[in-house]
Formats: sequence, C-alpha cells, structure tokens
Amino acid sequence: MHILLIADGRSAITRGWIRMLGGMQVRVSLVSTFPCDPPEGIELLGVLPAGFAALAGGQVPITGQPEVVGRVNWKRALLNASRPMLRALRAYLAPLTLAKYRRRLADICAQAQPDLAHALRIPFEGMLTTDLPTSIPLAVSIWGNDLTLHARSSFLMAAQTRRTLRRADGLLADAARDTRLAAEWGLRDSSPRLVLPGNGGLDFDLIQASWAERQSHSPFDLPDGRPLVVNPRGFRPGSVHQDTFFKSIPLVLESVPDAFFVCTAMRGQPQAENWVNKLGLENHVLLLPYLPQSDLWRLFSRSQVYLSLSSHDGTPNTFLEAAACGCFPVAGDIESLREWISDGENGLLVNPLDAQAAANAVVRAIGDSQLRKQARERNQVLLAQRADICMVRQQYSEFISQLK
Repeated sequence: MHILLIADGRSAITRGWIRMLGGMQVRVSLVSTFPCDPPEGIELLGVLPAGFAALAGGQVPITGQPEVVGRVNWKRALLNASRPMLRALRAYLAPLTLAKYRRRLADICAQAQPDLAHALRIPFEGMLTTDLPTSIPLAVSIWGNDLTLHARSSFLMAAQTRRTLRRADGLLADAARDTRLAAEWGLRDSSPRLVLPGNGGLDFDLIQASWAERQSHSPFDLPDGRPLVVNPRGFRPGSVHQDTFFKSIPLVLESVPDAFFVCTAMRGQPQAENWVNKLGLENHVLLLPYLPQSDLWRLFSRSQVYLSLSSHDGTPNTFLEAAACGCFPVAGDIESLREWISDGENGLLVNPLDAQAAANAVVRAIGDSQLRKQARERNQVLLAQRADICMVRQQYSEFISQLK
C-alpha cells in the first residue's frame, strides 16, 4: 500500500507518523505545508505552503531546522510579536487561497498514485484534500483545537471545516470528544472513527534510549538540586494561556522559593521575555528555543512537573511524552484531558485561567513525592495500554482497511 501524508513535514508529529508507518511495510510519500528536508523513510516529497503557512504557530523553526541555543532569531521574534493580528487575518484570507493548492495536490497525486491519502489535521492540510478523486480514500486527523477554536475563527474556516469532514472517508482523533464534535460538523455517519495518539504512538524503546544520554549530552544547563517545572507548549494564542503560567510563577515561589521553570520554544519570544523581566524571574526561568525531540525527552526525564494551561486541546503529545518520562502532569481541566487524567491520582487538573490554582497544583506536586510516584506508576500502565506505537500500528492498519 502507498500512503500519501499531507502534513507539516518539519513537525515531530509527522515524523512520528512516518516512523509508525515504517513498521507496517507500506510506501509513504509526503506533501508538506512547510518547506522541509525530506524525512527519512519517504518515497516522494512535495511542498505546498498553503494557508500562509509561515504565519502559523511558533513551535517549529521557520527554516525547518532546530534553532541554536543562545541565539535569538530576530525574524521569528518579529513574526511572533505580530502573530495575534496575523492569525485573525489568516482565518479570513487563507481559505481564499486554497483552490490553487488543491490543483497542485491533484497533480502530485496523479504522479504518486497513492492508495490512501491521510491529512494530519484539518486546517489547512485536510482542507487541501477536498477535491481529490473519490477513488482515493481519505483519512483525516483532528488536532485538539481544529473544531473548538479554528473552525469557529471565521465563517470561511467553518465552511471549509464542514467541507473537509464531508469528504473524509474516515476520522482519527486524539480525544473521544472530537469524534462526537466531528459528527456535528458534517462527518458522515458511515465514516469509521478511531481515537489514537496524535503523534502515531509512543516508541518507549526510543524514549528510554534518550535517557541514557541525559548526563553525557545536554544542550542546556539546568540547576542541580532544584525542583524543575517544564512548560513545553510554546505560544499558541487563543489555546494555551502562557500569561496565566507566568503569573503563577511568583505564587509558586512563595511556597517553593528554589523552584525553577524551563520553557521550550520561548527563547526570542517578546511575550515571554517581557513576563520574565516584568515579574523579576530571571533567576527562576530558563527560556529555551525549539528542542529536538530527544533533547525534550531528556528534559522531561529530569523534571518533576509538566505544566500545560490550555483551554483548547485534544491530548497534547507533550503530555504523553512527559508522562512516559515520569514527569507529573498539571494541566487545564478540559474534557479531552479528563479522558487521561483522574484528578489527584495520576495528575492534577486546574482552571487554565486561574494562576493561583495552577500555582497550588505545582506546589502540591513538588511537595508530595508519594503522589508523583503513584502518578508515574499509573501513567506507565495507561500509556502502555493506549499509546504504545505497536498497538497504534495495529489499530491504524485495521482502520485503513475499512477505507479501501
């Protein structure tokens, strides 16, 4: 079988899917909505920068390469400063540009002759696929904010979301909530649905191999003997509430004065730097650039607490990876995360807009080693049952067999 992925080729999520598919002995081609180097394991690479791709979120370097620690990317800093305004414009302008990219995708499909197309999110990868011949089965993945945030950002985005779901022959989501919402947005009753981790599953052997290098190789200096709290979410306007996060830090320090906060994908971000300076947090916060996945796993394995204050999310891949590394999760109390976290048992759920609640949860997690141990043990069992890459591979294989 030949599978054509339509995705952000720079993303660790996309590369996770390619890794998972590699174990299925299928051919894989990729149409990337961002310029990227060809990922290992693909047969053909096409690039369609649809939807003003450069104006999207700030998790992955614009160039497609990891940024150098200690170097400020001024191009990215300028873009990040203006991103809220550009994101609002994008919701109205980007849907108007899709027609030409749909024609180019059709040309790529004519060349690649895939047996199946799979768009890894709705905006704008899934939206590109709506004119593909019905002879090519289409699977569409939903990201956590595709329906709760992006689909509602303009009437044009709503229309394109409905069009995408009406075309989909099958739906993959990382939260059961989104399979329900998809039906409300136009997914056909006959279309199969499957809930799977959005990154294609966790390769526990690969994650554990990265831990062995954590002492011998680290691209950043972390203080010894201080409780570490990691926030790997970067800036996602309208979804992740980093203002709440920074406001919570002084409240944590009142009880745990030696706590140290590590924030990835935030170096060079004016918002983050302003919060650090305004609140006098220079000795308690380390702003890092985007990290390669292996470095992120090493960071998780050294941290006590993972903190993600989001109100629009599915199941964040960083949550799954942090939990796999033994990090205690503190997260926004939203429906999708309640599918994974039982509050007070394998993590803590808080109002993502309440800085005091977030601080109280972090202080509790740092101070209760027994709670962290219990959560680590329960999460290891849960992840093995629901997120192991071998299990995902088997379920995905059964899912796409229904789309032929």
